[in-house]
Amino acid sequence: MKICIYGAGAIGGYLGVQLARAGADVSLIARGAHLAAMRERGLTLLAGEETHTVHPRCTDDPAELFVQDYIIITLKAHSITGVIEKMQPLLGPHTRIVTAVNGIPYWYFYKHGGQHENSTLESIDPGGRQWREIGAERAIGCIVYPATEIEAPGVIRHVYGNNFPLGEPSGEITSDVQRLADLFVAAGLKAPVLDRIRDEIWLKLWGNVCFNPISALTHATLDVICTDPSTRALSRAIMVETQAIAETFGVKFRVDVERRIEGARKVGAHKTSMLQDLERGRPMEIDPLVTVVQEMGRLTGIATPALDSVLAMVTQRARIAGLYDGVSAPADPRALAVA
Repeated sequence: MKICIYGAGAIGGYLGVQLARAGADVSLIARGAHLAAMRERGLTLLAGEETHTVHPRCTDDPAELFVQDYIIITLKAHSITGVIEKMQPLLGPHTRIVTAVNGIPYWYFYKHGGQHENSTLESIDPGGRQWREIGAERAIGCIVYPATEIEAPGVIRHVYGNNFPLGEPSGEITSDVQRLADLFVAAGLKAPVLDRIRDEIWLKLWGNVCFNPISALTHATLDVICTDPSTRALSRAIMVETQAIAETFGVKFRVDVERRIEGARKVGAHKTSMLQDLERGRPMEIDPLVTVVQEMGRLTGIATPALDSVLAMVTQRARIAGLYDGVSAPADPRALAVA
């Protein structure tokens, strides 16, 4: 089974080590000092008291690789459009694309049903390029729950978690998704195959849509955001708006707002990914985590005043810092395209 991990940073590197140890034919696409270190010394995973080093194929040029069975995309979601052309040599007639990214994926309305079937969202897939050139029909959904970090070039530290729920957009349990899940389990990971993968996508996004931008604006960690009365109330307001939008699209939430906030509080003094990106001078995932919810709200006619205010502020902050790498204006429902 040939697997390419496109964007072998912290999460991609963790997956790469675990899958290679399970016997998969793994190739990693990375760049810079991290790539150089992996080529020279292999990729090392620090997990508790254990240390594992593997020596997979590593490159920054996908053209060096062959057609893959699975491509696991672990890039920041806003970076995917920029690598579409480079990804083409990896794609064969049966290649599956596994979107291990935060937020709403490009394929969201594939096999969705209803009036928005086969529609694209401008805030996450400008011009529908990912849908057309990667292919919505190739997609397998994947939610990333573990926390990992690059401790040094070529060295990944696993902080907590090993759960990667998987699911077909159609909800079917196909041989492709089951084969991937079996490999993940053989690699020591949890990979439940869900028949409603979109529910799980929204459950994770439910926290990201509020905690991420609020943390970037306040520099507060999760425990502070969830206990300070003002930021907790703002988080709740955004989550209520988000839930109303998601439920319009048929999503079912298995926990309520207060339980979701409490779950985040118990994580402790954790910096969100958006705050980490801000502090490290990297583009923030504003569009796939926040703008897309605003766009979907406008499609449904649901007002999002709390989300709109926070989105405007965090976008402006990112622009001033030179860290905004997304759509040039708030989402307009007229931009919705049918693939």
